[in-house]
Amino acid sequence: MIVADTSIWISFLRNDDPDTVDILRAYLKKNEVYSISAIFGELYQGVKNKREKEIIELIYENIPAVNETDLFLKAGLLSNKHRLYAKGVGLIDCYILSVCLEQRLTLWTQDKKLQNAYQMILDGVA
Repeated sequence: MIVADTSIWISFLRNDDPDTVDILRAYLKKNEVYSISAIFGELYQGVKNKREKEIIELIYENIPAVNETDLFLKAGLLSNKHRLYAKGVGLIDCYILSVCLEQRLTLWTQDKKLQNAYQMILDGVA
């Protein structure tokens, strides 16, 4: 089970990396991709036309959603505990990290800072 962050979805929607498209499509077919409202909020922020909006809505409505109860609080605590704000990891990214860690989902991202923070926490380094 994975969470594809905004960078992965953008690559998928633009169809600019065949490997990313193929891999995400395979996860989607197996119903193994979870949605987080913050990620789709970021995608909506960049919508350029009605068709793009409809595609994002269709995806969001048809993949399982994570439990987001008290998640911003948990994200803030995670950021504080690991000093992620000092590493250039913002609250939205901490929100994504919190979901993955709490619900034991694998994070798939192209964002280097986010990936490094995720790996450091998993490795017990942060």
